[in-house]
Amino acid sequence: MSVTDIAAADLADSVRTVRETEPLVQHLTNTVTINDVANLTLHWGGLPVMADSFGDAGEMATAARAVVINIGQVPDGRVEAMHEAGRTANERGIPVVLDPVGVGSTPSRDAVAESLLSEVEFAAIKGNYGEISALAGVEAEVKGVESIGDYEGIERTARSVAESTGAIVVASGVEDVVADADGAVRVAAGHEMLGEVVGTGCMLGATVGTFCGALEEAHEAAVHGALAFGLAGERAAELEYAGPGSYRTNFRDAVYGVTGDAVAERSLEDRIERAL
Repeated sequence: MSVTDIAAADLADSVRTVRETEPLVQHLTNTVTINDVANLTLHWGGLPVMADSFGDAGEMATAARAVVINIGQVPDGRVEAMHEAGRTANERGIPVVLDPVGVGSTPSRDAVAESLLSEVEFAAIKGNYGEISALAGVEAEVKGVESIGDYEGIERTARSVAESTGAIVVASGVEDVVADADGAVRVAAGHEMLGEVVGTGCMLGATVGTFCGALEEAHEAAVHGALAFGLAGERAAELEYAGPGSYRTNFRDAVYGVTGDAVAERSLEDRIERAL
């Protein structure tokens, strides 16, 4: 079955698999969103662990089902721990997900991303349009950790990063783009309020990592993870909220409510569109 022919039953099966598998997902992430990342992993049905110091990072990776490396902050010692966890995961054949937060904004972040990509094999890379464009070496405008500007060719850009890294690439934006070396699809799901909450990009990276830890195929994990995330964003907007704070709470509750039975009742027609 083509990825564009996704049915509610397919996504429901993936959601059930995540909850039944309860994958241990190791995060080496930033302190700004660490609590949200941990909770979202748990709400999907995974087991989060935030082991990010050298020594402990490698040891924990021996037990994890997936490792998520987020470069939102890179204090002394963290980069070495990222490499250690990534290498250990590669040796064990477990998926590693890179979230290159803020790449393209400073030479230091660029260097961290380059070093990781040169030494660690990633199953998936999740970044916003600007970050993925920066990884591809094309013009991008990243201010701090935010993507600014228009990216009309993002599908081809994401595919080029997939070709050069061998990873499945998730470029997050108004519509998420999921690409591999053969092409790209657009995922039509989500809500504008997700952009008003700090950390939703990191939470999407955690979602992709959690799905990768439970499903056999990284491409399926990326597409289904992005779609489930977007559907939760829509559900959060259907609940009463006064602004970003209450929407954030709604969103976490909505993720918790994305069960197999709930997904099976949804219509997913036209949610996935072939872009390349």
